[in-house]
Amino acid sequence: MTQEVESLHVKRRTTRGTSNARRLRAAGSVPAVLYGHGEETVSIAVPATELSQALRHGSKFVDLAGDLSEKALLTDIQWDVWGNEVLHVDFTRVSADEKVQIQVPVELRGEAPGSKENGVVAHLIHEVTVECAATQVPEKIEVNINHLELDQQITVGDLKLPEGVTLDLQPEAVVVQCVPAQEEQEEEEVSASSEPEIIGRSESEEGGGSE
Repeated sequence: MTQEVESLHVKRRTTRGTSNARRLRAAGSVPAVLYGHGEETVSIAVPATELSQALRHGSKFVDLAGDLSEKALLTDIQWDVWGNEVLHVDFTRVSADEKVQIQVPVELRGEAPGSKENGVVAHLIHEVTVECAATQVPEKIEVNINHLELDQQITVGDLKLPEGVTLDLQPEAVVVQCVPAQEEQEEEEVSASSEPEIIGRSESEEGGGSE
């Protein structure tokens, strides 16, 4: 699934610094920068509500309107320590047909039959770098594990990628696998010593000092 193209109405920023950024966020905007294509880096402010909507839709390719008129790729997001509030974002200038490289998440879908056979699903690759046209950046790469049996794996070569999207990974790289669960050894170790050893004085020592 390709992203929706969102329009963000931005304003130029002339002030910088931590206190100014706090005031900006308190007023309902998020500080950001726009750079790339050998042009000047521009400090901008993005409405928090519009940015939140774009993030909910998984949008990465956006139209910047208002004080600027640019097509851009959302390349970096800085969150607060709780992951609730966006503190800052970076945009990179792109053209609609430009090839870009960007990281997208890998998400599992479904339930592996092997997990019902004492198996554990091991998700090994959580994020990949894709290359595609700026307008075709997928929100995520989905991996269907409904047919993943015990001792089976899904590799990069098995992935169904959107049209025009490629990965810079070896086809044999394992994305997810279903492996046997580790058997607990603690019960066996406890049963090996059925009677606890009493540590103390020997029998001869106990009987040698009677009064």
